[in-house]
Amino acid sequence: MPEVIYSLAGKKVYVAGHRGMVGSAIVRRLASEGCEILTALHAEVDLRRQDQVEAWMGKNRPDAVFLAAAKVGGILANHTYPADFLYDNLILEANVIHAAYKVRVEKLMFLGSSCIYPKFADQPIVEEALLSGSLEPTNESYAIAKIAGLKLCAAYRKQHGKDFISAMPTNLYGPGDNFDLDSSHVMPALIRKAHEAKVKGEKEIRIWGTGTPLREFLHVDDCADACIHLMKTYSAESHVNVGSGEDISILELAGLVAEVVGFEGQITRDLTKPDGTPRKLMSADKLRALGWSPKIGLKEGIADAYHAFLDGHYLERSNGTVSGDLMGQSDISFERAKTSARHAPTHATVAHHPSR
Repeated sequence: MPEVIYSLAGKKVYVAGHRGMVGSAIVRRLASEGCEILTALHAEVDLRRQDQVEAWMGKNRPDAVFLAAAKVGGILANHTYPADFLYDNLILEANVIHAAYKVRVEKLMFLGSSCIYPKFADQPIVEEALLSGSLEPTNESYAIAKIAGLKLCAAYRKQHGKDFISAMPTNLYGPGDNFDLDSSHVMPALIRKAHEAKVKGEKEIRIWGTGTPLREFLHVDDCADACIHLMKTYSAESHVNVGSGEDISILELAGLVAEVVGFEGQITRDLTKPDGTPRKLMSADKLRALGWSPKIGLKEGIADAYHAFLDGHYLERSNGTVSGDLMGQSDISFERAKTSARHAPTHATVAHHPSR
């Protein structure tokens, strides 16, 4: 095991974005670290307001910070509101990072996204691929904001000697995911499609394209565990990819989801729809070298995500964006679905975006 260079025991740890999928998983994981967990709802502090952020941070004085809050949304929302995604994410991360510096936070982790990498980066994508090519146009504003966040952490380290680090998770799934068929990513979309088809007694579910594209997935509880591991053992300017290091074809994934959900019909392919990027896999070599590897297998993780969906532990978005607020900070996050998924479905099957 690598040396622990920063213990969380006895520390005051602020999780920004504690009601989002990643933030809530970090809160769950921190429960075993012997620390005091600090959280704040939007009603208490709007992370887009510098005065509110600095006042809250000055009053509560956290020792460590996990910055998991962000404005997130689907393809439609990113396309329609690029200024909102760029401004809101830039301003909230700048406010939290600068306030952390001002109140002398000992350590901070900024959570980014795999979308920071060029659209046509070599596979598997290594950390050094950052800024080596053009971004995916559909979420460029969000990606630029995330790149700015990790560079801001690096700048505070260089100029002020602050122990601020950055982690870039791959495609995540699990409790608190977005299962809205109009805006969800492939994993929750497949789970919901298979469930609704089973409930309706339908004979097939349809996926976009050939089903051959390869995608990487990591359970959000594994992501949280990796984040705590990095917080305790890593200190450097460069960001770290957080992923499983393995990928699976969309068609194989659909079959595994159907098996877990109990859907016994056929999986058909709509060849009139695009496949999207052939492969999207982040290199996990750096994280493995730091002594961490995932513990939750894909089938086990899908089962956990399905149970969370059945129990209503998920998020739904309106028009491809979070319900009017910042993901993870909103007072109306994902606590319970309005209608239990165990009952009759309320949405028609809608294909997921092929690049996710």
